[in-house]
Amino acid sequence: MQKLKVIFMGTPEFAVPSLAALADKTEILCVVTQPDKPKGRGHKLQPPPVKIFAEENNLPVIQPVKVKSPEVVEKLAALKPDLIVVVAFGQILSQEILDIPKFGCINVHASILPKLRGAAPIEWSIIRGETVTGVTTMQMNAGLDTGDILLTSEVKITDEMILPELREKLMTTGADLLLKTLYLLQRGELHPVKQDDSLSTYAPLLKKDTGRIDWQKSAREVHNLIRGLYGNAFGLIDGQKFKIFRSRLADEKFSLDAGQIKIDGQKFFVGTGDGALEILELQAPNAKKLSAAEFLRGHKIDAEKFD
Repeated sequence: MQKLKVIFMGTPEFAVPSLAALADKTEILCVVTQPDKPKGRGHKLQPPPVKIFAEENNLPVIQPVKVKSPEVVEKLAALKPDLIVVVAFGQILSQEILDIPKFGCINVHASILPKLRGAAPIEWSIIRGETVTGVTTMQMNAGLDTGDILLTSEVKITDEMILPELREKLMTTGADLLLKTLYLLQRGELHPVKQDDSLSTYAPLLKKDTGRIDWQKSAREVHNLIRGLYGNAFGLIDGQKFKIFRSRLADEKFSLDAGQIKIDGQKFFVGTGDGALEILELQAPNAKKLSAAEFLRGHKIDAEKFD
């Protein structure tokens, strides 16, 4: 079977296993990724993970500010790809780009479509308390994750699973599903299925205030937010942001107001709308992430309350 000629578009770590899988099985004409971005205190430019992998494997890379720009479209068209594969790229493709490849553009999306269309399906699957998610390969069209479904693969979300664990599971599942999709594509055995728009849900881009914990919500809802954002969920004490990485639904029965903190030995509890939540890992402003026990050895906050 002749190797497919592929342009790959992707940016974060999530996309790397799919690119690695394609590098073994197809001819990669070009890797398209987002521009380097400043990070850290020194604001030093950092390349995206996909660029790092591509350069380590001698794959040509372009980093357009706007992939829709005429000169970029012209460059991609000149490569005459059989297929464009898109995995968490981060820019919307124009119809001109969608029309370039012989087999169109295939996207690896981290949900079972039509559920959780949009930019942050992994995070929202946990935040909303889903017990099952997965990966879909989709024939792209001009809409937002509205193209025909090619293949799907389910992944269970356990009660205590946190964002990095689910992301890792989905990115390896996605790479496997992509290879299966391309195999069936070359054999002419793919059977695209239209999405039922009436069943669709949306997973919007995360904002800074998405992570602010509303302690009036149930312990389960707060726990899900913490699991789904892993380090981007936070509570405020006297206006200071405390990031919370891990929590546990408490067995202990405390009568606490929403946001009220109770320290019991080396354990750190906070009241919610329907009971206590145990905080397992957190980070004070300008400090390191610590276990609750480590945190309590250096902080005296027994009388405090989260705003």
